Amino acid sequence: MNDQRGLTVVRPAAHTLSTVGGLSALLAGYHQQTEAEKGRPVTGPAGLPDRYRAEVEDPDSAFADAVVLVAQDGGTAAGCVVVTAPVAGHVEIKRLWTDPGLRGRGVASALLDAALAHAARSGVHTVRLSVWQWRTGALSLYERFGFAVTAPWDERAGLICMERAVEVPNPCTEQAGS
Repeated sequence: MNDQRGLTVVRPAAHTLSTVGGLSALLAGYHQQTEAEKGRPVTGPAGLPDRYRAEVEDPDSAFADAVVLVAQDGGTAAGCVVVTAPVAGHVEIKRLWTDPGLRGRGVASALLDAALAHAARSGVHTVRLSVWQWRTGALSLYERFGFAVTAPWDERAGLICMERAVEVPNPCTEQAGS
């Protein structure tokens, strides 16, 4: 069920990510789950590989050139997504994660909607992402949003690369709805 009452997606101001309540916990949850799925479980953020631990400990530095969006459900951080800076006409979606206790409420869909809207405003032509093949729920979600499997740009075993065209908003339609 997609119950989105009380759900908002916010873009924290630059250099304030470290102060966003729950963001570091979401990033830690994402990375700990990923490491466990790869057969390398860790007991906490301190056990994460250096580059992932850096995201948890200092998201402002780790995502200095990116946009981080945070979904909040009644003031609680429910999920996050990172959209990289534009490069060669595309952006990449990374770290899409919903708190496991808040899944089934449309959090990931709301985050993807916001990420795609940001991409459209950025003037890029393509949005791409990579997802582990065992994350079948995420794969289904991305397919529902129009992403299709494409030639890999990351050769790690088990990683599926996907992309979709950016739908540029029609200014006449946007004004009519204002």
